[in-house]
Parts: sequence; C-alpha cells; structure tokens
Amino acid sequence: MRMREKVTRLFVAAAIAEACSWLALLVGMLVKYGPPGNELGVKIFGPIHGGLFIAYVLLVLAVARLHRWSLLATAVALASAVPPFATLAYERWARRRGMLGVDRQPAREPAPVG
Repeated sequence: MRMREKVTRLFVAAAIAEACSWLALLVGMLVKYGPPGNELGVKIFGPIHGGLFIAYVLLVLAVARLHRWSLLATAVALASAVPPFATLAYERWARRRGMLGVDRQPAREPAPVG
C-alpha cells in the first residue's frame, strides 16, 4: 500500500475516532455536571479526545498536502475538529467530492434487454 493511501486511511480513522471521543466526552460532561456529579468520565475521555484532536489536525495537514487541497478546504477541515461530530461530516463531504483520492464507482452500462 502506498504512503498516500495509508495516510488517507489514517485520516478517515482519525475523523471517526475524534467524533466518537467527542461523544464519550459529552457523556462524561453530562455525568460530571448532572445529578451524579462524577468526574471520572471527563478525566478519562478528556485526554483521549485531546490526543485524537491533535492526531486529526496533523493528519489533515498531511492529507491536504498529499492531495493538494486548497487553503480553504484545509481550513474548513481544521475547523471541523472543533464542533462535535463535524469531522464525520467533513470526511464524507471530502470523499464525495473525490478529495481523498477514492475513485468513484464507474457508471454501469445498462444491460441489453431481450
């Protein structure tokens, strides 16, 4: 597997993992500030989310360079790390537009009838 493909796959994995860590951190915050008042979730998932956030940012920069993204596309990818779950939306948007180097399925020719 080529380096470009590996980095792109890592980017996709980081986008998904970052969104999942957002969910875990939000649940931890709900428990911390809700009736139980337990900080354990935030103590566990806060550093995990922080690490995945940094990994996502670094992978955005790598993928943007490898795939020659525009400055605007790179800035939007970086900004998507801030709101919860936006990394998933950005990854899907980039994939649909061919920005991740994923070839779209070729259109099938209609089968002859008769």
